Amino acid sequence: MVNTLSGIRLPHAPFLYKPSAGSTSLSDRNNTHVSLLFKKQSSSRMISAVKSSYDSDSPSSVVAASEKVLVPGVHCDGSSSSTDQLEGVDTVAEDSEIFHDADSMKMEDDRGINDDNIGLEATSGYSELDGKKDSVASPATTENVKADNVEPSVLSPNISKKKDMVRQSSIPPPGTGQRIYEIDPLLRSHRDHLDYRYSHYRKMRDSIDKYEGGLEMFSRGYEKFGFNRSATGVTYREWAPGAKSAALIGDFNNWNPNADIMTRDNFGVWEIFLPNNADGSPPIPHGSRVKIRMDTPSGIKDSIPAWIKFSVQAPGEIPFNGMYYDPPEEEKYSFKHPRPKKPKSLRIYESHVGMSSTEPMINTYANFRDDVLPRIKKLGYNAVQIMAIQEHSYYASFGYHVTNFFAPSSRCGTPDELKSMIDRAHELVAINVFLSSFNLLILFLLCIDPKYLTESSHASNNTLDGLNMFDGTDSHYFHSGSRGYHWMWDSRLFNYGHWEVIRFLLSNARWWLEEYKFDGFRFDGVTSMMYTHHGLQVAFTGNYNEYFGFATDVDAVVYLMLVNDLIHGLFPEAISIGEDVSGMPTFCISVQDGGVGFDYRLHMAIADKWIELLKKRDEDWRVGDIVHTLTNRRWSEKCVSYAESHDQALVGDKTIAFWLMDKDMYDFMALDKPSTPLVDRGIALHKMIRLITMGLGGEGYLNFMGNEFGHPEWIDFPRGNQHLPDGRVVPGNGFSYDKCRRRFDLFMTSEHLYVSRKDEGDRMIVFERGNLVFVFNFHWNNSYFDYQIGCLKPGKYKIVLDSDDKLFGGFNRLDHNAEYFTSEGWYDDRPRSFLVYAPCRTAVVYALVENDPQPV
Repeated sequence: MVNTLSGIRLPHAPFLYKPSAGSTSLSDRNNTHVSLLFKKQSSSRMISAVKSSYDSDSPSSVVAASEKVLVPGVHCDGSSSSTDQLEGVDTVAEDSEIFHDADSMKMEDDRGINDDNIGLEATSGYSELDGKKDSVASPATTENVKADNVEPSVLSPNISKKKDMVRQSSIPPPGTGQRIYEIDPLLRSHRDHLDYRYSHYRKMRDSIDKYEGGLEMFSRGYEKFGFNRSATGVTYREWAPGAKSAALIGDFNNWNPNADIMTRDNFGVWEIFLPNNADGSPPIPHGSRVKIRMDTPSGIKDSIPAWIKFSVQAPGEIPFNGMYYDPPEEEKYSFKHPRPKKPKSLRIYESHVGMSSTEPMINTYANFRDDVLPRIKKLGYNAVQIMAIQEHSYYASFGYHVTNFFAPSSRCGTPDELKSMIDRAHELVAINVFLSSFNLLILFLLCIDPKYLTESSHASNNTLDGLNMFDGTDSHYFHSGSRGYHWMWDSRLFNYGHWEVIRFLLSNARWWLEEYKFDGFRFDGVTSMMYTHHGLQVAFTGNYNEYFGFATDVDAVVYLMLVNDLIHGLFPEAISIGEDVSGMPTFCISVQDGGVGFDYRLHMAIADKWIELLKKRDEDWRVGDIVHTLTNRRWSEKCVSYAESHDQALVGDKTIAFWLMDKDMYDFMALDKPSTPLVDRGIALHKMIRLITMGLGGEGYLNFMGNEFGHPEWIDFPRGNQHLPDGRVVPGNGFSYDKCRRRFDLFMTSEHLYVSRKDEGDRMIVFERGNLVFVFNFHWNNSYFDYQIGCLKPGKYKIVLDSDDKLFGGFNRLDHNAEYFTSEGWYDDRPRSFLVYAPCRTAVVYALVENDPQPV
């Protein structure tokens, strides 16, 4: 937990809770506390109740008149959606027939939809002032600003040249969206729905272009909302249409609600400008606790700013505190290594920084950087999927219940320490880093396990430190009523049809790519986003009617198209992976061609199939069933496969190693002691399951940290007893970290892929991938001599991987010096074949020795 600066509060209006005072502390590399440079508030700043127009570099009165961030015709309660706003004359009701005339719909050219009737008034966007981009002023305000001789608001000085280069990038305009019918002719029977979906997407793109200056500028909301520092002071803006009044409070003004009153424009955007102190120092010291106090329909409420960049929890407190994070330039981390190129094949190491230590503690970004990243490099992975990056108040949520979307988790360190970790990953053989939820990917990929970022179903239900009921209404960022609540996950559901919600989420995606140099996202729970039933209690059979109908949330799908436009347009080397259990057609087809735009879909059925098989006897396994599950994916849409992820390691479930070997793992796996038949079987199948999943399951492979060596323990986050409403008590674990750690102390893609043998009697699977031939013998007892296997390419083959090798705990039954020569003649529908020895429960990979003359 993190200590924060204590503050003195003066008498003020009633509030919901009072943050208790904490003390500052320093921390070293092994401490999970976050150290910040807390500066004593200077008393020289003049405090005024209301700022006049000439007090600010971006005057509230001017912005109120011209800076329109919402659309005309929308009441200040923020209840309308962008669907309503964009439909104009041909408004489509949510409950009505929406496919009235799609067949006759004219698909325009790449620039093409006439937006004369779209019900949006231009927002101010970004204007040119003295050759610089102004983040707030519209053309109408330029004259006023210059007339008063007030210095215009400029972009924060810490924006790097690389960011400026990104802003010069162009996002391709929408295409016609018609190529999906060439890729999959079966989609033509659902053309009404798909054309309507694409027309809605094009309207959004055209409106963003017209009123916001394009996706590139629209996605820079963090330069407009939240805290932004200029040469003359700090401007704070917040969209809270439900609030009746608002004031900025914090350590910097002794929590006085009458000191810094905010003004509101016609569309629910509150603003205040704080000029620098007389000595030129910033009005809010780095490390100060800050909140916005609002008089709302639900009463007086203190909230952490929605766009806060850092949030911490003080000892003894439940809610987190928003922190103003703006360290001196010399303390900011400067990236040293370039982003890696997009890999041709993904080998993803899914990980959780907090539980990555061998010790029962919350690990730090610094420890992960120094201790875990080198291990990942040595294992041969080229991407890291990082879970639980976005701040979440409940540690055991695995980072899925996000409270502060722009803030990295303070449990593991500071934002600059996270940047150092990502930069180190990029240095190590150009590892991509992905953010998970979002999960973020470091390519090392950052796994914005987008559960964490833009995903629909993982916003925390908390009202004190999250977005829920932020302005006192349940329809602010989320759908109101039951539609805005995920009953199974106890989380809120974003309203993807609202203009400001889209701005918030698109800006959030860009923030992690630009500010922290993440290389991509894994969007978690996308099925929950794309359907109003969230995929709950629904069995998808593959019938296209299940994907394209009234149960589809078109607003959410269009948002996914927009965010993929943004990711791939501004960051061409970035990767987006979607976790979709429904198998939505067009999911991994480009947006310009009419698809949703993801690079990969997470192939979740494979892990479920392995658990299903592990509950059966070996004799009941069917190799045809295994091959069907591994290869059952849509043509031309790439997949990331895995045998088990974090889901299979959580308490209440079992890892594959546990399913196979159970308690024998603890007593019979030592090298100097005899094993048991259960352990021998488990080790053999553990290797085979992973290899066949990697080789046949898709175009990318994922593994959760520790599972590569059959991690013996399950994951159980520290937790206390849970008291249910009916009086029952679910026992906790005494807030123990013992099972919330990893005991570290105890790959290919090719266009050519062909399965030549699925023999239920022999329990044999043979397939080719590129110049490799994979031979799997799943039989529990039978080994085969001179077993004939088919192949495409002629020549000499040699063993390159053998699960029976002693190096992998096997019995060393194969000679790795042996050479295997092909014979002409069709076998298993292949033009050639060669003979091998296939021991029971063994996987062997044979590689073609190229440029080697065949014997005469």
